Amino acid sequence: MIEIILGKYNYWIYIALMMIGFYAMIAKENLVKKILGMNIFQTGVILLYVSVSKVAGGTVPILWDKAKLYDNPLPHVLMLTAIVVSVSTTAVALALIIRIYKSYGTIEDDQIVDINNNTGNLEVPSETEGSA
Repeated sequence: MIEIILGKYNYWIYIALMMIGFYAMIAKENLVKKILGMNIFQTGVILLYVSVSKVAGGTVPILWDKAKLYDNPLPHVLMLTAIVVSVSTTAVALALIIRIYKSYGTIEDDQIVDINNNTGNLEVPSETEGSA
């Protein structure tokens, strides 16, 4: 039993990556650090799926008479799509963080909540107000 657990050490590394990313998303107050945590979590998930889908001794799924085992290409293709979604999510999140910083003057989660609680509805400054 212990040999099976130690033999899959790469799975434990990917699970540790996911836990580190999840911790960063939950515990950090800085919005950029939360996004970095999300990226670490997504990287752990992608690596886990690619690692699980690899068959020992498997080959590329092409028509070849001598091949006995084939790797399933579907998880790899899905993870390529997940990488694109991850990059897109990060880009949108960073754009939102820039907008939040322009509106609130901070990217700390607790400070944004305090500003909202103290001022009620915050007026978003227009782009031309600051250039007077």
